[in-house]
Amino acid sequence: MDNTIQKITEIKQLRDNGFGEQARVEIIKLVNEYTTVAVVQVECAFIHDSLGYEHEAIPYYEKALELGIEGPLRVEAYLGLGSSLRCIGSYQKAAEIFEKAIEEFPNHRGLQIFYSMTQYNLGNHGRAMDILLTNLIETTNNQDILDYKRAISFYINNLDEVYN
Repeated sequence: MDNTIQKITEIKQLRDNGFGEQARVEIIKLVNEYTTVAVVQVECAFIHDSLGYEHEAIPYYEKALELGIEGPLRVEAYLGLGSSLRCIGSYQKAAEIFEKAIEEFPNHRGLQIFYSMTQYNLGNHGRAMDILLTNLIETTNNQDILDYKRAISFYINNLDEVYN
């Protein structure tokens, strides 16, 4: 496995140094050699994604999750998969992925923000705003926003209300 990690590191360096297509060729060779190694699958997905090949990245993300990728790479696999699905217009499937991921990682803000974008794409604008505003008031340290935390909290559930 150490040799595999070293190969992945070298391939990522290729990508990071502007040799993305060469990195893609090399990671595909590695995937074909290590078909059941989740970290190889997810790194292949990341390289495809970074080159704008979302369609091609999706099966690698799915395989990494199926193989039980763990830890921070699991969150990144979910986020990458959901984001790629959203980018290609598979909004409902993206929402399902984000919902599953958020169930597993309920405090991960990145998942929540990408889920809110997906809700927007699905036409659920109120839900999208709820998620965004909740994350904003729970994470900001900007005093101009914190001064209105109570009002913003109220409006999260009342955006469509009209007061006469």
